[in-house]
Amino acid sequence: MAFATRRFVRTAASSAAATAAAKKLVVKHVTVIGGGLMGAGIAQVAAASGHTVVLVDQSDEILKKSTKGIEESLKRVTKKKFADKPEAGAEFIEKTLKNLTTSTDAVAVVHSTDLVIEAIVENQEIKNELFKRLDKFAPEHTIFASNTSSLQITQLANSTTRQDRFGGLHFFNPVPMMKLVEVIKTPMTSQKTFESLVDFSKAVGKSPVSCKDTPGFIVNRLLVPYMMEAVRLFERGDASKEDIDVAMKLGAGYPMGPFELLDYVGLDTSKYIIDGWHSLEPNNPLFAPSPLLNKLVEEKKLGKKTGEGFYKYK
Repeated sequence: MAFATRRFVRTAASSAAATAAAKKLVVKHVTVIGGGLMGAGIAQVAAASGHTVVLVDQSDEILKKSTKGIEESLKRVTKKKFADKPEAGAEFIEKTLKNLTTSTDAVAVVHSTDLVIEAIVENQEIKNELFKRLDKFAPEHTIFASNTSSLQITQLANSTTRQDRFGGLHFFNPVPMMKLVEVIKTPMTSQKTFESLVDFSKAVGKSPVSCKDTPGFIVNRLLVPYMMEAVRLFERGDASKEDIDVAMKLGAGYPMGPFELLDYVGLDTSKYIIDGWHSLEPNNPLFAPSPLLNKLVEEKKLGKKTGEGFYKYK
């Protein structure tokens, strides 16, 4: 009888452990690596939705700029959200900023985090090195996610020992305004991890969509070839860039034409994406490089951020 009781207890304990392991992770503590526009935006929406957030970058100077940008963004949000309740708006800003801290030491802050979201430079080697290093110090339960828009999540996950707890969380710029998040599931991502990332996306007020680890995911896989085809149309002399932009705005209802969008995104960013995809699938005509785009990037005419791209800006 005693043996049977012990066996029952062991079985029950084992079953309870299995049930606990199958439960989704409720993300409370978030570490965002990268204080640029995307990283700061992700940190803002996470903090605004009640998560404890640490924003990490290489220097205090960068982080001060990031924090200032978040404060300004929150003020714009409150003007719309609390137009008739300025006191509630001020309270919202105060609560959000209390949830947010900054650090220049990623290793020191990941030991108690539930989710690490990487939003640094779009470079495979640099991202791999970051994840490899953080993998050694983050708790076993911690989920890693990348905000990459063009690199393969699988290759990033392979730099760690937590391939099952690794996925993609692709936010869109500006993060506080754009409602979409692409949740990327690799062949190794566990269902538990995937569901936890979907739940987190909803918790920060976004509408998540699911996609496998295919180049560009959903939006960029359709958007980048569309913009490149517009450039080819212009290169062939079939239409002016101005008329192409007007046609897509008035004929397709797009808020921006392809050349306006290229300048907004950055011609260097677009070139980097298409070059990467071309290296993966060199025979895919959708991923063919553009001589004109290459020329403009070489001349440092990168779009709005440099004052000139396909158009000139004052």
